[in-house]
Amino acid sequence: MRIHVDPNSDVPPFEQIRSTIAEQISSGELAVGTKLPTVRALATELGVAPNTAAKAYRELEQVGLLETRGRAGTFVSDAGNQAAARAAEAAAYYAQVTRALGVSRSEALAIVQAALKA
Repeated sequence: MRIHVDPNSDVPPFEQIRSTIAEQISSGELAVGTKLPTVRALATELGVAPNTAAKAYRELEQVGLLETRGRAGTFVSDAGNQAAARAAEAAAYYAQVTRALGVSRSEALAIVQAALKA
């Protein structure tokens, strides 16, 4: 697992960690069943507070990309394989709704870009 936290970035450190792990799961770089470092180990490695690493793991667990198995640790869940498919379904639904509302393509894309920045 390769993660770099840029302390000068406008993006909060937990979000940098969360998005990097999510991207690595989606790309297959982190395979289903891969054991992740403990929160403390990850925090130490990245030079962030343990709560920062814990928040990133917690958010990934909430969306089903990670699962914690008690003392065994935190692992990439099999739902990670479904992330791209779920995103494609959401995008298709969004496109259908915006067309029905008469929102132009450029305006619909601007709305998505604004939402991704939030």
